[in-house]
Amino acid sequence: MSDIRMQPEPAKEMTAGDFERLRRFIYAHCGIKMPPVKKSMLESRLQKRLRALGVPTFHEYCDLLFQSPEGAAELVHMIDVVTTNKTDFFREPAHFTFLSESVLPEFIQENDQHTCRPFTVWSAGCSSGEEPYTLGIVLGEFAGLHPGFLFTIMATDISTRVLDKARAGIYEEHQISMIPQPLKQKYFLRSKDRKKGLVRATPELRSHVAFQRLNLMDDRHQMREESVDAIFCRNVIIYFDRESQYRLLGRLCRHLRQGGHLFLGHSETVYGFDLPLMRMASTIYRKIERAV
Repeated sequence: MSDIRMQPEPAKEMTAGDFERLRRFIYAHCGIKMPPVKKSMLESRLQKRLRALGVPTFHEYCDLLFQSPEGAAELVHMIDVVTTNKTDFFREPAHFTFLSESVLPEFIQENDQHTCRPFTVWSAGCSSGEEPYTLGIVLGEFAGLHPGFLFTIMATDISTRVLDKARAGIYEEHQISMIPQPLKQKYFLRSKDRKKGLVRATPELRSHVAFQRLNLMDDRHQMREESVDAIFCRNVIIYFDRESQYRLLGRLCRHLRQGGHLFLGHSETVYGFDLPLMRMASTIYRKIERAV
């Protein structure tokens, strides 16, 4: 007889009650809204987790997640599955032009070169690393033209899966196609096996970025207030409802130094929120002092 391996049966359909339990938890923990139309999407994405755990129903999966000692470990996997991670190198290039031509020249003018503190930028929702490595390229090129300029890049995401990929800094060649050839040669190494079509960020580029897991909706993280010169939080708040957006934007503002800049995604806005921000360009805002 031939050796036929039986594939695990798909989990039974997610009930409305199971979806409600998961939806409420995802919103409370991550701030991500999960309307009823997303039920089939959530069910499809979690099927792999149920199979991996050998759990036959979503009801039992919820019990494991919320009531068992293994729940904390599974939570990390569940978040990895439900979060969306889409990004590119030099995505929304006008932001990087504004950074290099407006923000950075002003920064070095305001700081004496002999006592210049590092320029600090936070990539909030960094996904698989394309954004913070783009920042590393832009800041590295600026540093090459301005001796004494120092910078630090902090990159955070809620997903451990994408953070592991970001730390490795390995990408397919087509993913860096939009980067000018001189910068490709300077900041990326091609695989010795050319058939693989892979590149890796150079050790120097990777050394400039500190990756860390962070839930943006968690108040317990230890980052100091008014410690960051620029925050890139792009295509993140679109997944939140208005109340969660306001909470997150307020928290980001508290971490920005006076005069610091916030960069949002092309479809995001701070319109209608009472925040200490002034619009500088499309989706680019500067922190200002409130009038007494």
